Amino acid sequence: MDLKKLAGQAGQFLTRAVQYTEEKIGSAEKTELDGHFESLSHQADSARHWTEKMLVGAESVLIPNPGNRVEDMIFEKIEKRRPNRLSNLEYFGLDMVQAGNDFGSGTAYGSALLKVGGAEQRLGMVEREFISNAVQGFIQPLRKFLETEMKTITKEKRLLETKRLDLDACKSRLRKARSLDGQSSAEADLRKAQADFDRQAEITKLLLEGVRSSQAAHLRYLNELVEAQTLYYDQSHKVMVELQKELARKTE
Repeated sequence: MDLKKLAGQAGQFLTRAVQYTEEKIGSAEKTELDGHFESLSHQADSARHWTEKMLVGAESVLIPNPGNRVEDMIFEKIEKRRPNRLSNLEYFGLDMVQAGNDFGSGTAYGSALLKVGGAEQRLGMVEREFISNAVQGFIQPLRKFLETEMKTITKEKRLLETKRLDLDACKSRLRKARSLDGQSSAEADLRKAQADFDRQAEITKLLLEGVRSSQAAHLRYLNELVEAQTLYYDQSHKVMVELQKELARKTE
């Protein structure tokens, strides 16, 4: 990067900093965006806020161990898949099965431990399948929404604020111009800044308008979560009902 370009960027930064400071102390005017744009911006901020909260909540429910969540995130980025670890229920069931074998399947207690342990392991497998379905159908799409659409919107909104500061700085410079040459130069700068601002405002507005349409996709993700939960509880219920029947037959 040459010195002239670097000096120009430093000058722009200083001009924006001065404009921002003067706005804060009330000595400079600020171009306001229209009410429709502000409403769209508020809706986008709300969508980001609640999506982030739901994402954190879902991850906490599905993967309670923070260490496992970090491991999963790193593993997914490197291997493009989640690690295949046993669930706590499966470890619990494995301990029961080992204890039952040690006590002996011929004893009432040992036999029961083998049956309950096997059921706990099946429950663990059902749970792992549920977590996998919920991650793929709900968590991953929401995370992608935040990392793509919302990240782009945030970037464009920041750029719009930069263009707005440039525009208002040009307006301020025009008001302060005293010579004809100074006024002519300031007017040319203002026209360019206004065009840049209007173009960026339109780009940002189009992106903001797309946030509401994304709710249709989010509704599909929500339905997939409900279907995954319904299947999980249905399969878990069947495992436990069958276990109860087996234990009841043993006591007859």
